[in-house]
Amino acid sequence: MSPVLLLSIVLQVACCVHVVRTGRPMYWIFILLLFSYLAVLIYFIAEVVPDLRNGGAARRVARKVQATVDPGRTRRQAEQQLRVADTQTNRRAAAAERLAAGDHAGAAALYRESLKGLYAQDPDLMLGLAQAQYGMGEPAQARATLEALIAANPNFRSPDGHLLYARAVEDSGDIDKALEEYAVVAKGYPGEEARARYGLLLRRQQRVDQARALFQEIVERSATAPRYYQREQKEWIALARRQLAELG
Repeated sequence: MSPVLLLSIVLQVACCVHVVRTGRPMYWIFILLLFSYLAVLIYFIAEVVPDLRNGGAARRVARKVQATVDPGRTRRQAEQQLRVADTQTNRRAAAAERLAAGDHAGAAALYRESLKGLYAQDPDLMLGLAQAQYGMGEPAQARATLEALIAANPNFRSPDGHLLYARAVEDSGDIDKALEEYAVVAKGYPGEEARARYGLLLRRQQRVDQARALFQEIVERSATAPRYYQREQKEWIALARRQLAELG
């Protein structure tokens, strides 16, 4: 067997395995077996490259390495920039770094300082403040901030902000309103967290059938999703499987 033919077979088999493992349409196997190198090239461009790009594997690895070697580097740089020049841009960056580091009080202080003048109703700053307030264990304040954001910026859309609002409403004790918000955000949220949290609240309200259906949807959706999506959502997929096992 010639090396060219052998390499073709190896690549075709590898791609066919990728089709099965990642839940790609099975017609790819027919195309791969029929058209050899050309099919392998097309499959790689159409199905593998988007996974690599969307998953951001290289960027994630780089961030993990940097976080391990020097976990506070990005935050120190942002704080240094703020000390050099107390501008709106630098204040935003420093606030975001404090928020990411879990310094919710520090982030809230910077966001409040930024919410002045022309930026008094800036939706991104208001969302950052609400995230910091929620992280500080102040769901009622976070809810109030988000409601002010919605009133001042009715066209602003943020899936994460909407999910945060549902969580803040739930933690404020307004369960009926929380159920309404979860029902809306779960439909378009780009991930499984919203559906998972909605399912958990439904279960706590003894609406077991609805909760089970949501957890089943998460499991079924993830089974046919790209591998990068399965990796990114593994926490919520695992939660859904545990919930289904408990519910029977």
